[in-house]
Amino acid sequence: MTENQIDLTVYSELQETTGSDFVLELVDTFLEEAPGMLSDLREARADGDADRFRQAAHSLKSNANIFGAVALAAEARQLELEGLNCDPASDEAAMTELEATFASAAAALKTLRND
Repeated sequence: MTENQIDLTVYSELQETTGSDFVLELVDTFLEEAPGMLSDLREARADGDADRFRQAAHSLKSNANIFGAVALAAEARQLELEGLNCDPASDEAAMTELEATFASAAAALKTLRND
C-alpha cells in the first residue's frame, strides 16, 4: 500500500536531505494540519469562496508533494486549477475522492513513520 500512495524515492531523498528525525516532525505536522486544509476546502465550497478554495487546494498539493504523496498532490492540483465548479455535485465528488486519497496517504505515511 505504501508504494502506491508515497513515492518512496521522494520520501527517501527527503530523509537524506533533512534527516530522519526532522522528517518525522514534518510527517506529524502534515498529519495534524491536512485535515484542516480539507475542512477549508469544504468551507470555501460552501461559502462560494473561490480564492480560499484554490489556496487550500494549493497548500494541500504543496505539502503532499514534499512527501511524495503523488496521487494526493495530483488530485489537489486538479482542484486548484479548476477552482470552484459550476456544478456543486462535481466539487463534492472531487472532494470526497480527495479525502479518501488523503486517508490512504496518511496511513502510508504513518506506516513509514513507524518503520
